[in-house]
This record gives sequence, C-alpha cells and structure tokens, in this order.
Amino acid sequence: MASKKRKSGGRFGTLTSCISMTLVLLLLGSMVFFTTTTRNFSNQMRAEMPVAVLLKDSCSAEALSALQEQLRSKPYVRSVTYISKEQGAKETYESLQLEPGDFITDNPILAELELSLHGEYTNKASIQRIAPEIKKNPIVADVIYPIEEIDQLNHTISIVGTVLLVAVVLLTFVSFALISNTIRMNIYAHRHIIQTMKLVGARWGFIRRPFLWQAFRIGMCSALIAGGLIGAGIWQVVQQDFYISSLVTLDVLVLTLGSVLVCGLLLPWIFAFLSVTKYLRMRGGEANLA
Repeated sequence: MASKKRKSGGRFGTLTSCISMTLVLLLLGSMVFFTTTTRNFSNQMRAEMPVAVLLKDSCSAEALSALQEQLRSKPYVRSVTYISKEQGAKETYESLQLEPGDFITDNPILAELELSLHGEYTNKASIQRIAPEIKKNPIVADVIYPIEEIDQLNHTISIVGTVLLVAVVLLTFVSFALISNTIRMNIYAHRHIIQTMKLVGARWGFIRRPFLWQAFRIGMCSALIAGGLIGAGIWQVVQQDFYISSLVTLDVLVLTLGSVLVCGLLLPWIFAFLSVTKYLRMRGGEANLA
C-alpha cells in the first residue's frame, strides 16, 4: 500500500514538474520570439529610409548599368531601385496633386537610384562615410539622405533596445530560477532515498543516474510541449497578419524553438546534477535538517 502511494506521489510530482517546466519554457520562448521579431522590425524600419543617388542628365545607359552593378556589390547596399525622370516626375505630380502642365514645361526631375541599406549601416556616421564615396562617380549629381529622421529612428530604437535588454536579463534570471527550484523541489522529496543508497554503499554515479534521466525526460517532454504550443501560436499569428509574417524569418524560428529545446534539455539536467550532488555530500542528519 505504501509502495503504491509512493509511486502515485512520484508520478504526481513528475507531472507537476513537467507542467511547471512547460510554463517556464513558454515564457522563455515567447521572450526570445518577441526580442528577435523586434530586431527584424527595427531593421525593416531602417531599410525603409532610402538613400537617393541623383543622376546627371548626361549619364549613358552603360555608365548607369556600371554604377548599379558597383553599388549592388557593396556590403552596405541591400537593394538598388532605378527611378527614371518620367517616373520621378509622375510621383512628384501625384504627391502635389498637380497636372503635368500646370507650372512647368520641362521636366526638372533627375533620374535617381534609390538605395536601401542594411540596418547596421543606417546611421549618421556610416552614411556620411558612404555618401562621398558614391559622389566620386562622374554621373552622380548628388546624394540625398534623411539624416534627421535616421537620427530620430536610431535614438528611439536605442531606447527600446535598452528596455528590451533589461527585460530579457530579468526574465532569463526568473526563468532559470524557476527551473532550478522545480528540479530542486523534486529531488528534495527524495533526499532520504539518496542517503539510504549512500548507506548501502552505492556509488555517486549510480545514485545520480535515475535523477538525471528523470530530469532529462521532464525537460524533453516540457520542451516538446512548449515548442509545439509556441509554434502553433506563431503559425496562427502569421496566418492572420501578412506584415508580421515578413518579420518571422527562419532565424527567428530557429532561435525561438532552439532556445526552448536547448534550455529544456540542458538546464534540468544541470540543476538535477547539482542538487543530487548537494545531498550526496551531506550526512544523514544534515539531510533531515535541509
């Protein structure tokens, strides 16, 4: 009868540990997902602030093609879009709600190359270094970039990034503490068994083995459940919003699900190893008082 109670109590403890671990991994995975998508969002916001390379009217098709290829080969360029004089004039008239012949007879709009830069290069220092290099080309009339808007965007992103960093550190600490306490409490309930096995001469490795295996199983089950729930949630969000789907890249999925799997497998095993070792080093009386 007592044996049945111990088994049912052990199963209940394992189930409770699995549920607790799943909730913690859900918190951890959600935090990683939010952080990585926020990073992609900031990069997209930077990329939406293009640099305009104005071209001289005298530029030839060959020189234009050569400049485009040259710019595409640069590490800071994400994409290059050519806007002809006619297209530029049309966009200008539409933005000002004018007709082509309202005020001018000739088209004063210059053709241009619209550059989209990678996020790490969309800052004042980088652009001020890039612009003179582009201006050296003989067909380039000028390089225009919204420096005030870029400075404001980078300032805002910096503040948001700092807040996120603090939140990530705090939530990571809380997650690790919860996982540690869950494993410690599970092993605490078996401290007398550990001492009994020591008294009969069992080796420490032999005593540790079932606890480490149990921690591994709990971590594996929790990671699979949490990963499945997070994956289903991400899929549902992506299906509902097209813009968010552009933020959920492969690296976001790998980092989110990978962090859940790695933490679910490694952390319980590490904390179980440390907790069992703690009780193995205790004497019988110390274990009763622990």
